[in-house]
Amino acid sequence: MQPYQTRILDSLLDELHPALGAIELHGPKGVGKTATARRRVRSVVALDDPSTREIVAADRQNLTRLDGPVLVDEWQRMPEVWDIVRRDVDDRGIAGRYLLTGSAAPAGASIHSGAGRIVGLRLRPLSLAEREIDDPTVSVAELLVGGAAIDGRTAVGLVDYVEEIVASGFPDIRRQGSLVRGVRLDAYLDTVVRREFAEQGHAVRRPATLRAWLAAYAAATSSTASYNAILDAATPGESAKPAKTTTIAYRDTLQSLWLLDEVEAWLPTTNDLARLGQAPKHQLADPALAARLLGVDAAALLRGATGERHPGGLHRGTLLGALFEHLVTLSMRVYAEASGATVHHLRTRNGDHEIDLILRRPDGSVVAVEVKLSAQVTDADIRHLRWLKGVLGADVVDSVVVTTGEHAYRRSDGIAVVPAALLGP
Repeated sequence: MQPYQTRILDSLLDELHPALGAIELHGPKGVGKTATARRRVRSVVALDDPSTREIVAADRQNLTRLDGPVLVDEWQRMPEVWDIVRRDVDDRGIAGRYLLTGSAAPAGASIHSGAGRIVGLRLRPLSLAEREIDDPTVSVAELLVGGAAIDGRTAVGLVDYVEEIVASGFPDIRRQGSLVRGVRLDAYLDTVVRREFAEQGHAVRRPATLRAWLAAYAAATSSTASYNAILDAATPGESAKPAKTTTIAYRDTLQSLWLLDEVEAWLPTTNDLARLGQAPKHQLADPALAARLLGVDAAALLRGATGERHPGGLHRGTLLGALFEHLVTLSMRVYAEASGATVHHLRTRNGDHEIDLILRRPDGSVVAVEVKLSAQVTDADIRHLRWLKGVLGADVVDSVVVTTGEHAYRRSDGIAVVPAALLGP
């Protein structure tokens, strides 16, 4: 067996699991949920095994008699266990009793919310810090409270970041060589199209159309392109396009499989920012999936490949820039959520101001982040950060440009410049 890859979420689980009756870990298949949960339990109920489902169906209270903590793996295969767990937490109130893992929301099942009894946590693909490509020197937790120390140097450069994009953050897949990784990512996507959609109750009559829609969505990575634009890009020149209800079903099913990880727009309550757009920024669960859907490898990305992108003008700039932003966003979400912050993006309705990422604390204060596929930062790169600081003042506790450069430092205007490899929780 491969050694366990420690996750940033483990620290949060160390604190929460002993205090809560039940925690659900959710995320796409292959992200490492089962490995993370197994280390914390005495009993495992694997509901992807038909014989185990038969046992639970025959004796619905079997779960409550097992030695705890108990892992209920792939619980969505038998949705009624959710209510069994919830009732047991209600009745006995044993802290640290259950961990549930799920790689999909149950299709068509009526599930009690479990509010207050079953706490959900998302496990994402590996962040850059979890991949251990360098030792982080800049803490996102410190950025969120202001006054973070900004220093450090890294040898990680553009070539390394491109390799991380195509290698994926799925722990088992990324350990393989490039040829095997590619085959496994293709198989992953094929399984989604041909099997997992059906398991979610959505029969795909034209798999090629769904695959084309996925490729168009990948081409829209890190953009706010409309779903109509994505559909048009997926079906260029076709008069018999899929119905809008069909493409909505695509999106909803991918969300239920935790394969979409869209960045919601930031909508603060201040009147000074009333002109913000509300469209989400499109991202899949992992940038490697987007690269694979678009048929680009590391060499093509380094050549500045745009020809392999789906037509339709879904994204300004290079594909590599969009995928690098995706990689940084994935990492930032892992770091920020470990500190109780949420991650959004900002774009005014007329597009005159955009900020790639807004890290928002519960008290409403924010860290503004721009992502640049460059080692150098110019005044033009930070103009939107300066604008937001001018509007919100002290509510912006820090401003950061994430780069592919070598050094972390603060500019004379106080804006932090940090290589992506040096960021951590």
